[in-house]
Amino acid sequence: MSPNGSDLPHGQTGVGGTSTSRRPVRRWLPRALAAGLVLATATGCSYKDYPRLGMPSPATEQAPRILSLWQGSWAAALATGCLVWGLILWSVIFHRRSRTKVEVPPQTRYNMPIEALYTFVPILVIAVLFYFTARDESKLLETSKKPQNVINVVGFQWSWGFNYVADVDGNPATGATVPSQLSAIPASKLDFTPGDEGVYEVGTPASVDPDTGLPGPTLWLPEGQTVRFVLTSRDVIHSFWVIPFLMKMDVIPGHTNVFQVTPNKIGDFKGKCAELCGQDHSRMLFNVKVVTPQQYQQHLKDLAAKGQTGYIPAGIPTTGNAKNSEPKTT
Repeated sequence: MSPNGSDLPHGQTGVGGTSTSRRPVRRWLPRALAAGLVLATATGCSYKDYPRLGMPSPATEQAPRILSLWQGSWAAALATGCLVWGLILWSVIFHRRSRTKVEVPPQTRYNMPIEALYTFVPILVIAVLFYFTARDESKLLETSKKPQNVINVVGFQWSWGFNYVADVDGNPATGATVPSQLSAIPASKLDFTPGDEGVYEVGTPASVDPDTGLPGPTLWLPEGQTVRFVLTSRDVIHSFWVIPFLMKMDVIPGHTNVFQVTPNKIGDFKGKCAELCGQDHSRMLFNVKVVTPQQYQQHLKDLAAKGQTGYIPAGIPTTGNAKNSEPKTT
């Protein structure tokens, strides 16, 4: 018998009573990892119970859905990482080369259960992520048949314009028909009603918010009311992004995009173009001011008093299949 007991049968003890078998540890380690994974993912907590992981605080009723998807993706990535790291450490510790044995360990090839496992598990992970992403995306793109407010966001090099499609003066005789400036937008997405003579705000890269001193024009929104954004472009592709809304959407020439939010937090927020659109892309900034509905209506009247009635041109007409597409309404 060798001095260190290395030639003892598997499962026996060597000098000092140390067991040479690692089977109990090998058997319980995967079970412990699986139990930890279940405990980490089976709790019914909301998005507020977890860190935002770099996301700003949500400012609309729809934003928590995006934040939850973001947190869930991080949780899935962390669980997958822990499992992979655990298997790597398990292999390093329990399948390391023995100091006393020099023979080549048993070689495993074409292990069908293992090959099926590392093929099925990635497909399962992708399928689960796809399901939750598709589910949340369909909810986020739903729009009301009659939103409380409609705003046409016009992107152009190098700033933004905002057409407030609203009956500001209360007279249905004004704005009885869709004006030529908005004729590029499909009627199903604009939701124009008689009396919507409208007001507008248009900016330049040198525009400054008078209250905050931040660059860019200011978009006013009412708290607690649904707002449909109708996105159009005059020139190239831009992207409309209000940072605390946690959502952005492309502004495409010749195509009208639509989405809807309900702001639920009063305050001043920042927005920007999130699509590289040319030389002064970095200057395409704007501000968002969420106020009470009374303050919002007063702002529209103030714009009318300054002579900013009517609308600025929305952009390149929508044609082809895009013109006939219908938004999903609830």
